[in-house]
Amino acid sequence: MKRLFWFVLDSLGIGGAPDAEKYGDSGSDTLGHISEWFVKYEGRSLDLPNLRSLGLGAAYQLVHRHQPMGWSEECVTGTFAAASEISTGKDTPSGHWEMAGVPVKWEWAYYPDTQESFPSALLSEIYLQSGLEGSLANCHASGTVVIEKYGEKSVQTGMPIFYTSADSVFQIAAHEDHFGLERLYQLCELVRELTLEPLLGRVIARPFVGESEAFTRTENRRDFAVRPPKSTVLELIKDAGHEVTGLGKIGDIFAHVGMTKEVKANGHNQLWGRTREAAAEGGLIMTNFVDFDMLFGHRRDPRGYGLALEAWDRELGCFLEERLPDDVVVITADHGNDPTWSGTDHTRERVPVLMTGGQFSGLSNAGIRDSFSDIGATIGKFFGVEVDEGTVIE
Repeated sequence: MKRLFWFVLDSLGIGGAPDAEKYGDSGSDTLGHISEWFVKYEGRSLDLPNLRSLGLGAAYQLVHRHQPMGWSEECVTGTFAAASEISTGKDTPSGHWEMAGVPVKWEWAYYPDTQESFPSALLSEIYLQSGLEGSLANCHASGTVVIEKYGEKSVQTGMPIFYTSADSVFQIAAHEDHFGLERLYQLCELVRELTLEPLLGRVIARPFVGESEAFTRTENRRDFAVRPPKSTVLELIKDAGHEVTGLGKIGDIFAHVGMTKEVKANGHNQLWGRTREAAAEGGLIMTNFVDFDMLFGHRRDPRGYGLALEAWDRELGCFLEERLPDDVVVITADHGNDPTWSGTDHTRERVPVLMTGGQFSGLSNAGIRDSFSDIGATIGKFFGVEVDEGTVIE
């Protein structure tokens, strides 16, 4: 039974994107700046022994010609590379789709970071078709901050919270009880239909619960994404007769296409547990570990990000001891989100590619890859399928 575990460390960029300046991100470096922060403010180096042994520091060195601050070169036991993104955006769907062999070569629709982000004509049509009297926020914002600011008023008025970011996204937050979860989903479906031209990447339902000054988001988030324009490596593997399990937000990102099973989970501990359960099914098991991005990158919290990486690394060590000899593990990221950077948005960066198990055991320097699609091409070859984009990492 073939098993390949594909772990996406959401937003763990390693800097050095050749086109970062185009995105206003020249000098951004998620891993490097977290490591620097720990040396300067914690008085110690970032402790990631398992990721380092698989080549995280070596992949970083391919880009910067030196290790992250506080690290030195050490023996690597897997295949490592650094990959550049060729898709036009630095958002979640673009990164994931390109990794799966479908680069985004068109321009998504984006909303400006102005006092009122959404077009008045679009809002008027939403109100007309939904029966809403209005909405709140209508701006670029962090999800947690916008709920703190507008949550109480949303409950009192019955108006949902509309907000966006540098991503191609329309996010809608509302209280699960006072507004209604199913009503929120229905509203998102309406907005999805109204944002197909020009094409918006995602509409996201962001339900929350609780009372004033103690609102918390729930695990009932739902992404309404467009379907990739052609078959991803997930679909090809599924069509070849293998199990394909998407954990966390993988199902949402790929518009619920290409998987034999989708598994929701809240937080990294649950995701690790669900990953171990899915291992019994075999095939491709793809897990997005979103807390790095959602809880620490967007909130510009380098200490929290670093501590979360250390906790994840410890669990990785346990997982690597549990796996079977022929299991393959692929670890990468979909974009950067430098917690020391200005603003609250993703950053354009290269990403690490770490592979171990099977033919990837032992030291192998795969260099800097010209596209994330090389990841999908390599995973496809493991399962005997071929993707249109990308070059297999040997």
